[in-house]
This record gives sequence, C-alpha cells and structure tokens, in this order.
Amino acid sequence: MFLPIPARCWSVALLFAGCVTLPALGGEKLDLSRLPPAATRPVDFAKDIQPIMEARCLKCHGPEKQKGGWRVDLKEAAMTGGDDHAPNIIPGKSAESPLIHFVGGLDPDMKMPAKGDPLSAEQVGLLRAWIDQGAIWPESLSKAKRDPLDWWSLKPVVRPTIRDEGNPIDTFVRAKLAEKNLSPSPEADARTLCRRLYFDIIGLPPTPEELDAFAADTTPQAYEKLVEKLLASPRYGEHWARHWLDVVHYGDTHGYDKDKPRPNAWPYRDYVIRAFNDDKPYGRFIEEQIAGDVLFPKTRDGIEALGFIAAGPWDLIGHSEVPETKTDGKIARHLDRDDMVANTIGTFCSATVHCAQCHNHKFDPITQEDYYSLQAVFAALDRTDRKYYRDDALNARFQELESRRRNVERALSELEKPLKAKVGEPFAALTRKIDGASKAAAEKLGNASPDFGYHSAIAKAQDNVKWVQVDLGKHVDIDHVTLLPCYDDFNAIGAGFGFPVRFKVETCDDPEFKTGVGLLWRRHDQTFMTDFKNPGLQSFTTGGAKDDGIAGRYVRVTATKLAPRKNDFIFALAELQVFDPAGINVAQGKAVSALDSIEAPPRWRKSNLTDGIAPVAQSPDEKEKLVQEREALLLRFADEATKATRAALLDEQTKVMAELKKLPPPSKVYAGGIQDGTGNFRGTGPDGGKPRPIFVLARGQVTQPGKEAMAGALSMLKFEPARFSVESTAPEGERRVALAHWISDERNPLTWRSIVNRVWQYHFGYGLVGTPNDFGRNGALPSHPELLDWLAAEFRDSGGSLKQLHRLIVTSATYRQASTPNAAAEKIDADNALLWHQNRRKLEAEAVRDSVLAVSGKLDLTMGGPGWQDFVVEHPEHSPHYEYGLADPDDARTQRRAIYRFIVRSQTQPWMTSLDCADPSIRVDRRNESLSALQALALLNNGFMVMQAKHFAERVQGESPDLSGQVERAYRLALGHAPNGADRERSVAFAKANGLPNFCRVLLNLNEFIFVD
Repeated sequence: MFLPIPARCWSVALLFAGCVTLPALGGEKLDLSRLPPAATRPVDFAKDIQPIMEARCLKCHGPEKQKGGWRVDLKEAAMTGGDDHAPNIIPGKSAESPLIHFVGGLDPDMKMPAKGDPLSAEQVGLLRAWIDQGAIWPESLSKAKRDPLDWWSLKPVVRPTIRDEGNPIDTFVRAKLAEKNLSPSPEADARTLCRRLYFDIIGLPPTPEELDAFAADTTPQAYEKLVEKLLASPRYGEHWARHWLDVVHYGDTHGYDKDKPRPNAWPYRDYVIRAFNDDKPYGRFIEEQIAGDVLFPKTRDGIEALGFIAAGPWDLIGHSEVPETKTDGKIARHLDRDDMVANTIGTFCSATVHCAQCHNHKFDPITQEDYYSLQAVFAALDRTDRKYYRDDALNARFQELESRRRNVERALSELEKPLKAKVGEPFAALTRKIDGASKAAAEKLGNASPDFGYHSAIAKAQDNVKWVQVDLGKHVDIDHVTLLPCYDDFNAIGAGFGFPVRFKVETCDDPEFKTGVGLLWRRHDQTFMTDFKNPGLQSFTTGGAKDDGIAGRYVRVTATKLAPRKNDFIFALAELQVFDPAGINVAQGKAVSALDSIEAPPRWRKSNLTDGIAPVAQSPDEKEKLVQEREALLLRFADEATKATRAALLDEQTKVMAELKKLPPPSKVYAGGIQDGTGNFRGTGPDGGKPRPIFVLARGQVTQPGKEAMAGALSMLKFEPARFSVESTAPEGERRVALAHWISDERNPLTWRSIVNRVWQYHFGYGLVGTPNDFGRNGALPSHPELLDWLAAEFRDSGGSLKQLHRLIVTSATYRQASTPNAAAEKIDADNALLWHQNRRKLEAEAVRDSVLAVSGKLDLTMGGPGWQDFVVEHPEHSPHYEYGLADPDDARTQRRAIYRFIVRSQTQPWMTSLDCADPSIRVDRRNESLSALQALALLNNGFMVMQAKHFAERVQGESPDLSGQVERAYRLALGHAPNGADRERSVAFAKANGLPNFCRVLLNLNEFIFVD
C-alpha cells in the first residue's frame, strides 16, 4: 500500500525496490568485462539453476514477496521484468540480461541478493551459460500458479444446510467445539446478561430498577422481551452509529495541517442514527450513501446519506490554494478520490482496493485498472456543502426546481456557446467588467490583484473596538476621506467583506490621538449598515471638510461595531484615501499602523491599505448598461429561431428563480457533490458536473497518465461485468448508481459477509474473520466459515434487517455464555477463537463517558443537531487550535451522549484517546482494547470525572437519607448490585474519612464499572 511519490523521488524508490534495470540509470555504459565468464559445459535447469534461485532469490522474489514485481518460482514471471518493466532474462544474450547485471555486481547499489554474500563467480557463470544456451525452463519445473480467484471471500455465498433445531448459530459453534473436544460454558446469570445486553445494544448501563425487574421476571420470554425493548429504544441507533462512524472515519473537521471545522457534517451522523433506529434495509442503506441523490432524490435521507462520501479527511490547502492544473493540485485530488474509493470498497466489501493505485495488488486479484475504474466513478465529485430540506415534501419541490434550473442553465450554455465564440474577446471583456474585475484570472474573486487589503484580528464580540491609521508624513489640509470596501468569498460574504457597521473617521497631529483630535465624519458612531452586503463595492466618502478647517498628519478610522464574519467579527478595508483641497490622494503609499492586523501577504497586510489597489465596481446603472451592451452584442449573431429559443429559456429561468426564492432557507450537509468553484478550488461545477477524465497512472504518478479508465468495479467478482455500461454523456450520478447496485447486489459475496462479520465483532469483541477490513489473502481466515456464510445468506435473504441480525446473535446460547475462564479449555484454545465462552470486554470510551453521566444523573438524552464542543478554539482564522484544557468540564452543553461530540481530527480529545477512542483520521475497523497506567490516571484525575463524582454524590444524597444507604445506592447505580457486608463497612468508613464524592470517584474507577461483564 503506497501513496504516490513525487517524480523526483521515484528513481531512488525504484532503486531500493530493485525494479529498474541498470541501462536505465542515466544511460551510463556498463563495464561488461567485470562479469564472470559463462560456464562452458551444458547447463541443466533443474540441477544447476533452480537450486540457486531457491536458495538465494526466493526469499525476496517468491510466493510471499515479489520485490520489484519479479518472482523466480514461476517461469512466466521470472522470464519477464515484473510490473511495467523490460525482461530481466534475454534468452541467448546473458551479457545483455539485467538479471546478470544484478547478480554480477556491476553496480554496488544494485547488487542481488540485496542482503548476504553475493553469488560466487561459478554461480554467475552457470546462470550466464543457462541464458546463453536459450534459458530453457521446463514447464514441469515451474510451480503451479494458484488460481487468484480461488479464495473463500470471492466465492458465492451459499447457505449451508442445518438439521438441528434451535438457533443455527449454536449448531455451527458447537460443531467446531466438538472437533477439539471442548464444551460451551454455562449461561451467565440474569444480572450479567441484562448488563451485557444494555451495553451491547444501547451502550448505556441498566438502572438498578431495570436490573431488579429482569432478575425477578421468570417468564419464558423474559430475555426476548428485554431484547425487543432495547432494539426499539432510540438509544440503539445512537450506540451502533458510533461503530459505523469509526469504520467510515467520520469527523467534524477537515484534518490535514489547517484542520478547519465542518459545521455541516453532523446531518450525516444523524442520518446513520436514524437509519439504524428505523431498521433501514441494508441494501438501501448502501445505495443511499453512494447514490442517494439520484436514486432517492426527493428524500432527506437521499441527500444526508451522501455525507458518507465526504466523511474522511480533506486537504484544504491542496484543494483551495493549489489549482487542479498544478501537479500538487492533481495529487491532492487524486488522494481525495482515493479516500472515497477506499472508504466505499473497504467499508462495504472489506477489500483493500487502495493497494492497487501504484501497481496491481500484490496479494489479491485487484488490478490497477480496477482501482482507477473505481476512481472514475467519483471523478466528478468533490466535498461540498449540499443544500436540501429536511421535510421530504419541501425537499421534493426544491429538487424539482433545482433540476429545472440546471437544465435551463445547461441549455442556455449550449445555445450561447457558438454565439460567444463568434463574438470572441469583446464578449469576454464585457463580462470581466460586469463581474467587477480588470483581470481575467480574477473574474470570480472580483479583485484586480491578490492584494486584498487590511484585515484586523478576529474578535469574538461585535463591540470590540478596532482602529487603523495612515501617517501622511506631515500636517495636511484635508478635503475628504474615501474608504473602499474589500471583496472576499469567505463564507459567501463577497463584496463589502469586513466593512464596519459603525465607525468614525478622525485626524490628528498626535499619533496616539490623545489631544487635538479633529472629526472628519460628523455622524459619529451612527449605524452605517443595516444590510451586510451594503456598501458592496461602492466607496464611502466623508462630507467636505475643508470649510471646517480640518487638517492633521494622521488619519484614523475607528470601528466601534465590527462586521460579522462566521461566528465572529472583523474590520477590513481595501483602501484608505485622503484627499487634499487640490484633489490629490496624499495617503497613497504612506505608512500604516493599526491596533492589530492579520499579516498574511499578499492578501492581507497593513501596507495594502494605501497601495492603490482595490476591487473595481460599477454603479448599478453602469453595470446594467454593460449587461445590455453584452446582450446586444451576443444577439447580433443569432438568427430569429435562436433568439426565440433563448427568450423562452430566459423566461423559464426567471420563473424558476422566482419559485426558488419563495422557499425558506435550505439546510446544508457536508457531502459528496458538485463543487461550483471558489478560488482555485474550481471543481466540476463550471463544466456542468462533467466527470474529470481518469487515467491509469504508471506507478501512481499523476505526471505519468496511461490509458483512460472506464467507470467500473472489481473484475475478480464475476456476477456482473466489471466495467459499467454507462454512456460517457450520462450525468455523473449514473456511475454512482451503477456502483451502488453492484455493491448491494445479492450476488456480491463480499458485501453480505462483510456486514455480518462487523456486527458479530461488536457483540463478541472479535469477528468471525479477525480482519474486518481485509477479506483478502493478507487477512485472516474465518474461524467458522460455514457460520459466516449462513449468517450472510440469512441476513441477505431476509431483507437486510440489522435488528433481526442482532436478535439472532444475542438470543443464541453462544452469546449468552458466561465469560468465566476455564484453564483446561484455555490450553486448547487460548484466544477463544472457537467461542467456548463469552469474551470479557472493556467498555469503549464513549460508553464509559455516557455511563458516568448516567449514574451521576446528568446525562442529557437530547438527540440530533450540531455536535457539542468540549474545547476552546484558538486562532480560528488560520489553523485552529482545539484546546481541551481550557473548556469547562462541568458545562451542561457537554452532557449529551458522546455520539454527539464534535470530533476533531488533528487534536483528539486526550481523555477519550487514553481510553482507546478511535482516531478519526483513519478507518478504524476494530478499536484497541488496552490497559495502561495512563487510563487509570485519566479516570481518576480528569476534571470531567471529578465533577461527575461530585454530582454522583449529590444524587445519592438526594435519594437516601443516611451514609450507609447512600453507599448502597451508589453501588447499585454504578455496579448493579448492593455491596456485601465487608465491602459495605469499608466503603462507609472510606466515605466518612474522605467524603462521599471521593467514594463515588472510587466506584467509577473500578474494573467492575469499566468492563461489560
């Protein structure tokens, strides 16, 4: 598994990989006289050559490893140079054969074997003679090449026959146990089973009353009734969504170096919770996440589910600051699609397809062409905020209007394209003027150059005072002052970015403005703007000042009410112009100082304020005149039929836009979609969402494209053609629909085995296949292959109900076993792979946190919405620092379930991380389950734990009048049972000596609290 390596590094990389022949290294001439001479006797492959290869070459070039793509155990492979290289053996020409150059030591950097002693002169001579004599290699001596498709996970899922009555899971498990003369463990007691079910299904502990009620219920269906109650709880979806989000590496920030927040990522998280609670059929669950906008366009779920495609990290700099035309920009987008491909195939099919981006997969029958065919599926997509409505009826109306809008725009574009070509540069020149830019490269930004202006530091409060001033160099009589606004697309603000809501303009000869201050703008501190988009790019000019005798060396603009930005406030200006009575701008090029400033040249710096560069603007009348001029120019080249068609399209466009304006503001979800283009991040929006061409890249290098890849899937599965029959002119969503159908097809063996294995793992701590993300030859074999296939077939054929799968697993005797050890059984099956008992498991980090809140009485069960934040953000304007140590550990907003936590990629929550919380930057198929001193310290001393222990004590004090009763109540809440006599005495004594909060803190640190059983 490799990431693409910059071209300048590949020569070194390939040298170490042993896959570049010597003549390719700069073209230097080799000294062949240094080679040992060829043997003069006849050479036999079996007696003379094969032993050399097996003894000296097989370790690096055999069935286990194929360095440089070359192997010596197979004739066909050995006679070539491996992947994409010339032959290493040239029959009849040993002196020209790279194999002889390698083993002959002509270059010390390329010697073979790479480790150990070199081949002797006699051995090299035999190899040379064998090649010169024709390199005869009998087919009978080439080891049989294994069928790459002969692998358990690639074979069709066939339901095994079951004869025994009862839960089929137990039939398969007991058959395996019998093979080793093992017996299952007895059933766990009622309280243990109740606690196990609660944590497995809803991730929360049962209350003492719930435990007592279950233990006292002796009816035959008591256990099944509890299972149904928990599966029907909304808490079920919250708990199981956490497992899913681990696998798809969901996060609320982008990751990479800047790690900006994603304020609209959470609707996908809520979609997953809702899908699990609604028991959405798994096939539809797959299809919605890959192509919901096409298959189910009028539904909320069909849009929110696309958050799956965008769930992983995203390189803000590589996309927003580097154009797609640059090599680094191509690499950034290549890696972005790689994440989409790896997430899709890894999540749903448990296949490591991403290992084939630089070469054919080393272990599995996945070709480079397969990999790039999958990239072609996502070729039009980027990560973006998609608009939609949470009400399905409103969303249907919105999608209908958006479809009409896109169709009209596409039709207009096609109709006007030849007209624009005929008009040529005059049309483009008028467009640039209308857009407010004087350079073609700056059309979208509305700025004539990248020197935007002055930008204050960001403030959290709007009434923070900011000022900036210019030093005119001498005392000057002032006629008037003009302020030119900035333009920036940040947060879709555009024209007027940062222009203050209230401000004043003053002059003085004192740089500190303490004495002799003259007021240039008399409407001091008056509200200047009611609409943030005003003044747009229109300048603001103070009233005439010469009649008032206003003069001074320094001119200061003080913002007393800042402009809103994004949950914060700023002050920005493109230009500060000071005109003397002769009409000369005496501020041009003069020095600027400010209370504070973001110095991020060339865009933002103090000196930009007087550099004479500002966005170009026309008055509304001027702009309308230009629009009419461009319209007339365009229509001059249109015939009457074209004019009529265009008029009808424009009329339709006007109607659609009017209807769209009637709708309430839409919601947004961060998801895979068509990026319309902002700055250098152009996306495919300007091309109408036309997919980018995807090429098979030699060695994964974007600078070495090969043939174009067709959209498709994995050729190793034969139930459908590997390449999709989608027309090149079809909308991009058709590619995703084809992939969604391919994955969800009932004949796809990977899909159905993958999901049942994942669910099994979370109930037992270990999957039937120990590598949930890798069902290939580098992964583990199934411990119970027939059980895995029976579960896959049952799940698939019964409609893909996850709740029914849970029901089947947790009602089995295998699941209900006690977790007590057995020394005799451990000698036979130490890892419990055969499931002779239930595994004792530690609670995951989220369950620990939620359980602490549950027993303290502080758990807030409010569902959905933006995530709560247990950190303070520093430097949000550039590279945010998420400071957890500055947050209030007793903030009531953070007492919701951990599934709703705002997840940061670059700076993970320290306390949660110590408890083995998943790293959101990578796909986590199975969490670590460690025990460490750090965990003990975190559970004992973390501010959250200390505060919750205090609340826990307050709760039991309110529920019991005396200390002994409070101790018992605390025991029952935290551990599910009352203390025995000795524990009660010790606990009461400890609480008396150290206080009830500290005793409650002890309970929250016990293994009995942290472990499921």
